[in-house]
Amino acid sequence: MKIRSTTWFVGMCGAALVLSAGCSSMKTPATASVAVSKAAVADAAGAGGAQYAPVDMNSAREKLALANKAMADKDYKQANELANQAQADAKLAQGKADSSKAQLAAAALQDDIRVLREELSRASK
Repeated sequence: MKIRSTTWFVGMCGAALVLSAGCSSMKTPATASVAVSKAAVADAAGAGGAQYAPVDMNSAREKLALANKAMADKDYKQANELANQAQADAKLAQGKADSSKAQLAAAALQDDIRVLREELSRASK
């Protein structure tokens, strides 16, 4: 009888541990996701996302604000989803900004090459 009571007690402790870990583990990923998204939005803003991809930047900022609100409301699942969406929007904005800046740099190089060719053409005549 004592072995059965001990087994039952150990089983109940194990179940309680699993349940408590399951309930508390959702907060940690949501907190981490929100922090990563905040950094992604800051990186995108620093890369010129607001200038080159304003729609995506606004979307990222709005979703990050909603994720923070969901964290305050302790809706960790919603906070995690919104944080992931904000991160995706921020990365898209950063990618568009980087692409736009690369296109501008390429155009400037093409202009420089054109000017050099004109000068070489004049010098050889």
